[in-house]
Amino acid sequence: MLHRFKLLKFMILVVGGIAALSWVVMMLWNWLMPALFVGARSIDFLQAVALLVLSKILFGGFRGHHGGWHRHGDHHWHQRWEKLTPEQREKFQHGLFGRRKHWDETHAKNNEQA
Repeated sequence: MLHRFKLLKFMILVVGGIAALSWVVMMLWNWLMPALFVGARSIDFLQAVALLVLSKILFGGFRGHHGGWHRHGDHHWHQRWEKLTPEQREKFQHGLFGRRKHWDETHAKNNEQA
């Protein structure tokens, strides 16, 4: 019984969140788009929901950095990092951060001379 109550509460929160987000999209669209573009019309609530669904399809989600088409290669680099020995990891990090340190020292010297 408690599990069903939690599921019901979660579903209500999800539907409420989608409704609130759709309302925000509708209000922003109706405020901004007709003012910026001649011929742009106001949208209603269902069109705002459809716009959110379309953005989900095109851009891959509302979760910030999770999901989407631009994150597929990350797993590959994580696997490669896991296969490195501690010595290889240290050498790699020294190469990355060593260049940055060298760049900072060079520019600090140039700024002091100027």
